[in-house]
Amino acid sequence: MLQFLVVLLNMRVAIFGATGMLGKALVRRWRKDEVFGFGSADADVRDPDKVSALIKRTKPDWIVLAAAYTDVDGCELNPILAAAINTHGAVNVANAAAETRARLLFVSTDYVFDGKISFPYETSDARNPINVYGRSKADAEVKIASILPNSCIVRTSWLFGPGGKCFPDTILKAAATRPELEVVNDQRGCPTYTLDLAEAIVQLCRKNATAIVHCTNSGDCTWYEFAYAILKQAGSTTKVRPTTSDKFVCPAERPRYSVLSAASLAACEISMRHWRDTVPEYLRERAAT
Repeated sequence: MLQFLVVLLNMRVAIFGATGMLGKALVRRWRKDEVFGFGSADADVRDPDKVSALIKRTKPDWIVLAAAYTDVDGCELNPILAAAINTHGAVNVANAAAETRARLLFVSTDYVFDGKISFPYETSDARNPINVYGRSKADAEVKIASILPNSCIVRTSWLFGPGGKCFPDTILKAAATRPELEVVNDQRGCPTYTLDLAEAIVQLCRKNATAIVHCTNSGDCTWYEFAYAILKQAGSTTKVRPTTSDKFVCPAERPRYSVLSAASLAACEISMRHWRDTVPEYLRERAAT
């Protein structure tokens, strides 16, 4: 059950993965608190001693674990590395949090589900990942909950934003050199803008939220519909055509449906705008970098 304790202000916050796309957004969005941002060069989550030393030195009230190996196909080809970073690395951070009595917010994924339903997943739905990436995150969720029962696990999906590799950036770069693109139209999910997700994470920490929260921009679409909206907003003349997943053979299978229900986020009294409303802002941010 989702619970709130006391609202926290003027916190000390440690962000692991601060040099990644979401991490950069978190550092940018966090205000009024003392924030320590760490990349892998500062503390590789696979090294429990370094993680523990860093947490003991900074003494955070909250730790946000955004560090992960997110290359889904890469994880499929390197399952040992995926487990080392996404599962065992998360356990190392959770143990350090427990040791120092810090709260932990762990960023997880829609890929903990198999995509075999056709209605939004609730936080109580059973995990059943169909690829290595999803399994590594699902295993981390279970282990973190056993170490820190009052942790907050934030599942999100289809992340995009400035300052990192993401689907819109890939589509725009491809459209710059090609008159036509084919994009799969049989995978449905919720695009999530990193700056909006970062703001929601800040609010969750300040509300001292616990349990699992599904945190995405509102609305859902297929990858084709997402690409079409991006190119239309960008004023591109490149045509985009729908196709099926079997036309693109990848090492990792993707869930066909991974829309996350907004009920748990609404219970936290947090709302996120529709993903379509974020596209113009993303394009402006991308152009400015």
